[in-house]
Amino acid sequence: MQQLKLAVSGAQILFVAFGALVLVPLLTGLNPAMALLGAGLGTLLFQACTGRQVPIFLGSSFAFIGPIIYSMHTWGPGATMFGLFAAGFMYFVFAAIVRWRGMALVNKLLPPVVIGPVIMIIGLSVATAASGMAMGLAGGKQVLPYETSLLLAAISLATTIVVSIYARGMFKLVPILAGVVVGYIAAAFLGAVDFAKLAAAPWFAAPAFHSPEVNWAAAAFMLPVAIAPAIEHIGGVMAIGGVTGKDYTKTPGLHRTLAGDGLGVCVAGLIGGPPVTTYAEVTGAVMITRNFNPVTMTWAAVFAICMAFFGKFNALLQSIPMPVMGGIMVLLFGTIASIGLKTLIEAKVDLMEPRNLVIISVVLTAGIGGLTLKLGDFALSGVGLCSLLAIILNLILPSRAASHDGIVEGQDI
Repeated sequence: MQQLKLAVSGAQILFVAFGALVLVPLLTGLNPAMALLGAGLGTLLFQACTGRQVPIFLGSSFAFIGPIIYSMHTWGPGATMFGLFAAGFMYFVFAAIVRWRGMALVNKLLPPVVIGPVIMIIGLSVATAASGMAMGLAGGKQVLPYETSLLLAAISLATTIVVSIYARGMFKLVPILAGVVVGYIAAAFLGAVDFAKLAAAPWFAAPAFHSPEVNWAAAAFMLPVAIAPAIEHIGGVMAIGGVTGKDYTKTPGLHRTLAGDGLGVCVAGLIGGPPVTTYAEVTGAVMITRNFNPVTMTWAAVFAICMAFFGKFNALLQSIPMPVMGGIMVLLFGTIASIGLKTLIEAKVDLMEPRNLVIISVVLTAGIGGLTLKLGDFALSGVGLCSLLAIILNLILPSRAASHDGIVEGQDI
């Protein structure tokens, strides 16, 4: 009876995470079945690394949406998978640093003035793609009628906003899922859904695995992208600890949770799914239900793996019209940028200090403007280049205190 209750709770957790989980592959052209499989396997691997002590479910990471879209167009799916696999190793680097020096070195390399604008770029760099999808544009061409597209985008966007603001309890945790469902129903009434592929799809089918192809340019592009979700992971672990009343940064240890998340990212890349990360929605569900048993997450992972082999369901996800997703993206990517701004505000970053203003300004302009660094066949742009610029500028530019000390010392001489 106890296991049945845990299984039901696990299904509820998957329901809460589901909308965001499948949104990433639908926006990036990856296989939704692989997102489900990657989330399930990633969560189980995370639990293996942490001794199943932390009630966390790993789902698709929004931070990689823009980079995946760029990489798919630039290098293709095989190279993109290799890049995502390589990104997982950034978590191991963080885990090693935390194990060696604690959080002090991480905070020195990645203070809020670095993390904030980089997170903003993750959202703003793909704002054009969101608006294009909302208008029914793909590759600069009108693939769906403009008026119909805008109407569907508005319906899905409005539903997502209403649920996120006015819903209560568990329903407040599923605004994306609500937006997709209502938008899909409206699209069906307007004749914008192609049911032919859904009818032809088998009930059960093994998801199509996509093998990675070694491409070091794609790997170098993806590695810095992992910085933001790795920091997000640390915040997620602290958040769930605050809910359960346990300090997971000490037991099982932040280095173990980071390594578990990184292992999940590597496996997701190997099988052809998007990278995984901790989900705030799941933390919210744990807080509401007061169910702190990590076995619940095991059941959620098992259900996710089973759903990956449900062919009809996968076809249903892929039949969602583009403008429905575009409407949700308009809010989603703006929300990501807002989180970056929130990071700067909460840390009380002083924009009157020239070094801070320089770091933020350069990162925002380079990221939104699409600045690219080319060295032969190697190219670095987007979040990767912005992360590198922010870290370097933060290390080499003197703070106001340091500059003042230098002036005083010069006067003494």
